[in-house]
Amino acid sequence: MTSLPPPAAALSADEARRIALRAQGFLGAVDRRAGVRGVLRHLGAVQLDTISVLARSHELIPYARLGAVGRTTVEDAYWSGGRSFEYWSHAACILPVEEWPHFAFRRRAYRSRPHWNHELPDGTYEQVIKQLRAEGPLTATDLGGAKNKGEWWDWSASKVAVERALMYGEVVCTERRGWKRVYDLAERAIPDAVLHDDLDDAECLRRLVRLAGQSLGVGTRTDIADYHRLKGEQFDAVVADSGLVPVTVQGWSKPAWADPEALATEPRGRHRTTLLSPFDSLVWERARTERVFGFAHRLEAYVPKPKRIHGYFAMPLLSGGRLIGRVDPAREGRTLVAKQVSLDSPKAVRPMAQALLEAAEWVGCDSVRVERAGTPQEVSALTSALAT
Repeated sequence: MTSLPPPAAALSADEARRIALRAQGFLGAVDRRAGVRGVLRHLGAVQLDTISVLARSHELIPYARLGAVGRTTVEDAYWSGGRSFEYWSHAACILPVEEWPHFAFRRRAYRSRPHWNHELPDGTYEQVIKQLRAEGPLTATDLGGAKNKGEWWDWSASKVAVERALMYGEVVCTERRGWKRVYDLAERAIPDAVLHDDLDDAECLRRLVRLAGQSLGVGTRTDIADYHRLKGEQFDAVVADSGLVPVTVQGWSKPAWADPEALATEPRGRHRTTLLSPFDSLVWERARTERVFGFAHRLEAYVPKPKRIHGYFAMPLLSGGRLIGRVDPAREGRTLVAKQVSLDSPKAVRPMAQALLEAAEWVGCDSVRVERAGTPQEVSALTSALAT
């Protein structure tokens, strides 16, 4: 790394935490008129995941910031009107359509390794493009089937072809239908104003670093690069021209950068009390979550059941700008079940009860049952709080 310019500001750990909360939409008034699309534009990326407990993660992201917005409204806001597309960012993410040009560097990189570990029969790629041109938008099933008869990863030739076309940018995922990707030609689905690969790699990276810094408020090299899965050396090459400014943060052992607009005003306003998806961009990077909030969190869905500590899909509880507990939820009919609750202190009981009741109402449940907590006393206290 090259030598850094003097820091623009010295932040306390508390100031950095509050800047991060405001940047992620959890401190201060949310622009409710902009709705779900506003949340997506503000965050720059909303991660998708197959797991669905209360709801899928991309539904939980706007819920956490806006409250009980209708789930159909969420899907319509993402997919209708050509306002977004799905591509590889932090992971598989929904992205604002205006960010299409910024991922030209990644599309070019995929094109430079054309076999993508799968051989295709001659003409398969061209046939998929031809079929989409004539009949699209289509799912992989519509294109001839997503799988062969082997294991789940044994994709059919048409599935391999359309996914390759998606990576290259010739095809775009315009929505999820029953969790299946729906593909269309980019030339038809992406507005002409942004349908180009005109930006060189350096400009793509510069813009993505700037946008990630704005979405995080303040972050280290790893934090900011990880937002769109950039390499550290890619960050290094463009950060000086990104508009982000170096800062120091009390207790952070590594250099940090901040959005200058985030430093211009004190982060103030109302805090949201809510449950967070483990894939929420506020907490998706474990080291940052522990550094900013002093909260160690790990998604245990892929941990063998006997080794789980907090549960399959433990959702952190945010209240008063702090992460103060977590719950592993489930649904049984019209009952939201708190299978396992972990609280940092007795003061977390009432916020957890509030968050559970709000989540239950949002997903159409009319009761909440607590199965396990740290102690029988916590189960009793939560049950009482839920009833009042």
